[in-house]
Amino acid sequence: MKRVTSLCLSFGLLTLTGCKSIDLAMSTPAPKEPTTVAAPLVEKRETITATGYAVVAVQNHKNPAQQRLMAIRASKLDAYRNLTEQVYGQQLDSSSTVADMVVTNDSFRTKVEGVIYGARLVSITPVGEDTYETTLSLDRDVVQDLRILFMGQMVSKGR
Repeated sequence: MKRVTSLCLSFGLLTLTGCKSIDLAMSTPAPKEPTTVAAPLVEKRETITATGYAVVAVQNHKNPAQQRLMAIRASKLDAYRNLTEQVYGQQLDSSSTVADMVVTNDSFRTKVEGVIYGARLVSITPVGEDTYETTLSLDRDVVQDLRILFMGQMVSKGR
C-alpha cells in the first residue's frame, strides 16, 4: 500500500512538473503600440519606388537640347511628387453642385505636402521618342523618419 501511494505521488509530481504556474494576481495588459494618423502602408517593403514622366515637346523652350533637359527635370519632379504621395498621402477636396436633382458641377482638387530627403535616383530613361521616365527609391527607415518629422511639424503648427 505504501508502495502504491509513493508510486502515485511520484507519478503526480512528475506530471505536474510540466504544467505552467498561473499568476492569480490582477495584472494589467501589456500596452499596445500607439497607432498614428499616418500609419504606414508600406511597412512590409524594404524600399518604396516612384516613377515620374515628362514630355519633351511641351517644354517651354525653342532649343531641343534645352527641352530635353527640362523634360528630364520635370520627370524627376514628378517622381518626387509621387514619392511624397506615398509617404504622406494626398489631401483631396471635392465639391459637387446639384440643381433639380442633376449634377451641374463636380470638381476635385488634390494637394500633396511633405519633405523628401534621402531618395536614390534609380534611373532616367527615354520612353519612346518624346518622353522621359525617372524612377526614384526611398528606404523604409527614411520613410519612418520623414513621417515622424512631418507629424512633429504638424503638431507645432497646430494643424
